[in-house]
Amino acid sequence: MKKNTLRYNRLRGEKSPYLTQHSTNPVDWYPWTPEAFEKARVEDKPVFLSIGYSTCHWCHVMERESFEDENIAEMLNDGFVSIKVDREERPDIDGVYMKICQAMTGTGGWPLTIIMTPDKKPFFAATYIPREEMFGRIGMTELLPKISEMWEKDREELLESAGQLSSALKKRFDAGRGAEKGPGREDITNAFDELSIRFDESYGGFSDRPKFPSPHQLTFLLRYWRRTGEKRALKMVEKTLRSIRLGGLFDQIGYGLHRYSTDSKWLVPHFEKMLYDQAMATTAYIEAFQATGDDLYRKSAEEIFEYVFRDMTDKDGGFYSSEDADSEGEEGKFYLWSKKEILDVLDSEDADLYVKAMNIREEGNYVDPVTGERTGHNIPHMTATVPELSRDFSMETHLLEEKLEASRKKLFDSRNERIRPGKDDKILSDWNGLMIASLAKGARAFGKREYFEAAVRSAEFIRSRMLSDGRLMHRYRDGETAIPGFLDDYAFAIFGMTEIYLTDFSGRHLNAATDLTDHMIDLFWDEGKGAFLFSGKDQEEILWRDADGYDGATPSGNSVAMMDLIRMSMLTEESEYERMASKVGRYFYEDISVHPSAFTQMMSAVDFAVGPSFEVVISFPDGASDAQDIMHRVYSKFLPSATVLLSTYEGVEDDVFMPKFAADLKSVDNEKAVYICENRACKLPEKNIRNALTRLEEAHLWEKT
Repeated sequence: MKKNTLRYNRLRGEKSPYLTQHSTNPVDWYPWTPEAFEKARVEDKPVFLSIGYSTCHWCHVMERESFEDENIAEMLNDGFVSIKVDREERPDIDGVYMKICQAMTGTGGWPLTIIMTPDKKPFFAATYIPREEMFGRIGMTELLPKISEMWEKDREELLESAGQLSSALKKRFDAGRGAEKGPGREDITNAFDELSIRFDESYGGFSDRPKFPSPHQLTFLLRYWRRTGEKRALKMVEKTLRSIRLGGLFDQIGYGLHRYSTDSKWLVPHFEKMLYDQAMATTAYIEAFQATGDDLYRKSAEEIFEYVFRDMTDKDGGFYSSEDADSEGEEGKFYLWSKKEILDVLDSEDADLYVKAMNIREEGNYVDPVTGERTGHNIPHMTATVPELSRDFSMETHLLEEKLEASRKKLFDSRNERIRPGKDDKILSDWNGLMIASLAKGARAFGKREYFEAAVRSAEFIRSRMLSDGRLMHRYRDGETAIPGFLDDYAFAIFGMTEIYLTDFSGRHLNAATDLTDHMIDLFWDEGKGAFLFSGKDQEEILWRDADGYDGATPSGNSVAMMDLIRMSMLTEESEYERMASKVGRYFYEDISVHPSAFTQMMSAVDFAVGPSFEVVISFPDGASDAQDIMHRVYSKFLPSATVLLSTYEGVEDDVFMPKFAADLKSVDNEKAVYICENRACKLPEKNIRNALTRLEEAHLWEKT
């Protein structure tokens, strides 16, 4: 047997943790470079493309089974040019080939496996492939020789099918889809109806299994409730957020959310932790707290922020991407507990209380995903809140809370002695933008200055490290900024910068958001389509340039950009932004009208656009001492259609910026005044803040069911 003598392959010098994980494989991996495709062309070989990410469990499995195997490596090295891609670094490549995989197989996921011609046209697609045939699923040992044989004997047939598929998909995604009208109130209602039908009455969420948190669905439902008074919309939000917080998807010992639940009860997670989930979940919990005043939601958001600050924050202010599902080669090992392990850490009285509260069993509550058998390990989770448990335990709530918290801290310290899962410490502009936005919202809702300061530090990180000659870049790691930013980078960063501006009204933050908006339009806007393309005009085209509006694990760039443009139009009084936002809605309307609940982030932007939306201008006299207190009272309410602005008063930063219509609104008789404006038409000022808030809440409820 021929041995590959390379100790390191061509991935050794890469910055992506996912690529460097594979740098000692015997496979002669290339990164995605022209050199790799030229080698395939010159040597007349097909390209074996493998796409994944560093915290992906099944990517690790496929590496151990196949890419570390000398025999598999020999087949790949002899018959193929092999390319590794980090989907988080190159979402443009992943996006195109994932759509191809879904078109060819009806499914998708990671690791994504594509086999294609040297000119990048695929003829085979799959996700995880086992080493050998298993339960009718072809293995690498059978697949690779078969592809090599077909490449030699049936080349013409392969090339023809690859060309036809690529041409058909390119035509489909290049086609204009703009409708004469865009989404409106009826589509908002239809999205609610779809979610209502899919809602899991027992456990919350909108599917059986697996269950993803999908917080943008929940924030849409909160807006629908605020608009209509529909109690079921609020019920769906509360049931889902409560179940997530009490279940195994939430790390009860170290905080933070795992990626998704493999079961219907939110008990057994896929254990990796993604920054974008933390950012969007905190936004949902913040808004649920504003809507209900329930302290469970406030605490949940604060706990997730605590996790992000502790484990996911760079010393210079950026936020890391993710933490792995695996530890010591075993998924979830870091997070699972036997009953004995808990008894060894806690004294008997505290252990008894914790075991009951967190549903710890001798036989375990965690089932092996392969064998289906109980393992003796447990996922700490709750079936009732602390106030509910305190009644069952005949104990005062505050005392039970103190005891459980003391036990949690001891278990947390003990868990930290274990071998931790790997951390992907690259910093991405798009995911940081989501985190910035959530922190700014939390700072306003909870009155916590440290959240605002963390948001500003991350924004400064983006401005100081992630811009190259004015071009926003996608990734920073280990001192290197690389990869020109995609639409999501711009749209999400604008979202974050705007939320910072709406917290302190500093002109520099609005200027940063405006500059990014103008660059986003220049790089990504397609006037013919009336939508934003995912990759910029200065970037590589991978078979085609796509304009995507579907809101999946993260919202689409077009959905977020639509809201960015609407808010920018209001803040800068530039109507062209609003015109473009309207065109985005028309471009995707054909798809929205068929399945509106697949576009819930865009539906939130539509909710704001169709109105009524309000500008709330709070004007203080010089020397006002209660400005922050008044602002906090406003921010503690859930007013999604209101943009709150602060007219200047003594003590505000010198660079404060107000839209012209707001700057002209002054305090009355040297007393604070609240102006409620609709489309910049302002009513008479209200001096009583409570009356003003009541008017605002009543104004939001304008389609009462």
